[in-house]
This record gives sequence, C-alpha cells and structure tokens, in this order.
Amino acid sequence: MEEVLKFLQANPVFYAATLDGDKPRVRPLGFFMQHENRLYFTVGKQKESYRQLRANPNIEISTANTKKQWIRISGKVVFDDRPETALKVLETMPSLKNIYNEQTGYVLAPFYLIDATAEFADMNGGFKKVDL
Repeated sequence: MEEVLKFLQANPVFYAATLDGDKPRVRPLGFFMQHENRLYFTVGKQKESYRQLRANPNIEISTANTKKQWIRISGKVVFDDRPETALKVLETMPSLKNIYNEQTGYVLAPFYLIDATAEFADMNGGFKKVDL
C-alpha cells in the first residue's frame, strides 16, 4: 500500500476508467486517501461516473510520471456512505468543501476497492503486481 500511496502522491492527477453501457469513459481524478487500511477515492453523486459505477462497479485507475513509469489500479468499487467517511474526505482535501456543501447540494460518494491490485510498469519492461 505504501508504494501505491507514494506513487499517487508524486503524480496527483490520475485517470479513472468506467463503462457507460458498452463504451469506456475516462476522466481525471485528484483525490485519494488511506482510511481504515483501505485506499479511498471519491466522486460526486451528481456525476455520470457515479451512475456508471453503480451500474458496473469495475474500475481502473492509472497515472504516469516523467520517468516513463506508471501504475494501474484495478478493482471493484464499494461505496462508503458513512458520514464520518465523508468528513475524513473533507479533512483530507478541504478544498472539496467549496464543491460539496449544502449550497450546491452536491454530495460526496467516497469509495474503496475490493479484489484490488496495483501494477507498476515502465517503458523498460519493468513490471510488478501487488494486491491491495
């Protein structure tokens, strides 16, 4: 887990792939946290990505660095609707309070992954797979 966290911290914009019916959809994300020994991400309940993940919880998340190394995280989404988890998200990234609040009506949908793996690879053929 530590290696995954370090890579995401060093490369804070990453991309999440979902399915919209039979079509792939990819979008940038910028939030993650370690909470209760799990790797968490979040989307907004008002977003298409939330509806897509409700319909099909399979996701892949990927990012790369300037050294031609990348990570691909795969798993199944489990939404965590506990208020304390949403509070932890807002503590971790306070700027999200500007988007997710009573005035906007937008609600966070924090999630973690089950059956998850992370693959580290590079352009020189390096490869390493770890279970999360």
